[in-house]
Amino acid sequence: MKILHQDKREGKIKIRIDTLDDLWHLKNVINEDDLVSAVTFRREETQRDKIRSERGEKKRMRLDIEVEKVEFHEFSDRLRILGVIIEGPQDHGSYHTLNLTEGDELTVIKEEWKSHELDRLEEAVEHSKRPLITFLALEQNDAVIAVMRQYGVKEMAHLKPNMGGKMYDSEKMSREEFFEMIAEKLKTISPDSPLVILGPGFFKEDFFEYAKEKHPELVEHAEVIPAGEGGMTGVKEVLKSGREREALDGQRMAFETERVEELLKQIQMEGAYAYGEDEVKKAIEMGAVETLLILDEKVREKEGERMMKKTEEMGGDVVVISSTHEAGEKLEALGGYGAVLRYKVQ
Repeated sequence: MKILHQDKREGKIKIRIDTLDDLWHLKNVINEDDLVSAVTFRREETQRDKIRSERGEKKRMRLDIEVEKVEFHEFSDRLRILGVIIEGPQDHGSYHTLNLTEGDELTVIKEEWKSHELDRLEEAVEHSKRPLITFLALEQNDAVIAVMRQYGVKEMAHLKPNMGGKMYDSEKMSREEFFEMIAEKLKTISPDSPLVILGPGFFKEDFFEYAKEKHPELVEHAEVIPAGEGGMTGVKEVLKSGREREALDGQRMAFETERVEELLKQIQMEGAYAYGEDEVKKAIEMGAVETLLILDEKVREKEGERMMKKTEEMGGDVVVISSTHEAGEKLEALGGYGAVLRYKVQ
């Protein structure tokens, strides 16, 4: 993400979308009743007579819309912003959907930019400069390659060796073929990103040694981490444990996971914590909240907005947790609100 222009007096920020993660960040920044201006395509309406209208061709135009709904679907790689046209060459008062993706520019106008929204934009700008993190989860005859985006881990490939037919003269030959297949797939997905190699047993170390000899560029920035299982289960285990900190330092999902696990630890040891809307609200009013954790879906609600503002006024920190990964699911099970407190409260 790049901030192209900012006018604090008018509450206007112009943004260029550089990565798919930027779409997710914007989903957490743009709210109902905000104004969004962007170049889009809309069909021109023409009339041949008073009775029959004919649909014209889609034309490129700039529209300003008042936002009613924001959608981000991680598999479509687009941010959809639905709202009413308030400024543009035609159709004022009609509905339109802006479909935004990498390379697009938009201007967001708010009556008031909240501190956590500005922090989110700043974070998106910083993260766009960092490479993606790739996970390679290995077991004896199974390999999963996943990429960690800011909004969660996305499985990119699931590989199995072709063990059919007669093996030549040793298991090593088949293993090397499998390792070569994995290496070639890694090159097509994210050849330059830091790599976390994980799984049970010594299979992961064997691949690391093979790649170091045959494809050293793939493991130049690699970590080998033990895990009880392979596959996506192993990836989640490593994320939860925090053992990948060096490779994942600064990654949003790792940060959110760490914050939620800290809350769960406080709950388990009966420490200083609160969860659920009512408990957290009381703790905020007492000035006891050190860190407020709030699910992204709650941010758009009036009560969630009020609780965030009050937390910041009382000197606490606010962390918005995405509902698209496991840490978000855990917070949702606690009611969408959690807090690590400065001290225990009744």
